[in-house]
Amino acid sequence: MEKYLEAGKIINTHGIRGEVKIEPWADSPDFLKGFRFIYIDSRPVKLISSRVQGRFLIAKLEGVDDMNAAEALKNRVVYIDREDAPLSEGEYFISDLIGFTAVTEDGKVLGKVTEILSRPGGDILVIEGEREILVPLVNEFVIARDMDGGRITLRLIEGM
Repeated sequence: MEKYLEAGKIINTHGIRGEVKIEPWADSPDFLKGFRFIYIDSRPVKLISSRVQGRFLIAKLEGVDDMNAAEALKNRVVYIDREDAPLSEGEYFISDLIGFTAVTEDGKVLGKVTEILSRPGGDILVIEGEREILVPLVNEFVIARDMDGGRITLRLIEGM
C-alpha cells in the first residue's frame, strides 16, 4: 500500500492573501479539514486554516502568503499520509482496490482492477482481463470486498 494518497487538486487561488481552492477527492471536503499537514511535490505543507465552500476546501497553507505564491500551486495534486487518516471498521481507500483480482459471484476471474475513474455519476472500476470491463463502484454491482485477500466480487449484468 502506498504511504501517500492522492487527496485532491489545487484548482485555483482564493482571494489575495494566498488561500487556495482545493477540489477534494474524498467523500466530503470535511475529510481534508482534519489534517495538520498535506503533501505537495513530496513536501509536507502545514495546513494553517481551512473551511468548506460548497464541494471545495478553501485552505491557507504555511509559506503561501500572497496570490502569486498561491497561483504557483495551481493544478498541483495534494497528498495525505495514510497514517494520518485512520479508518473506521469496514472503511477503505478506493485507491487500495487497484491491483485486486475481480471475480464474478460464481467465482470466474475477470481480471485485475487497474484503475478507478472518478466521474460525476460516481467511481468506475476498470478491470483488465480477456477484455476491458468497466463496472460502477456501487453496491448493486460490488457484492464483496476482501481487503486482506485482495479480491473484489462483482455482480455483472448482461452486456458487461
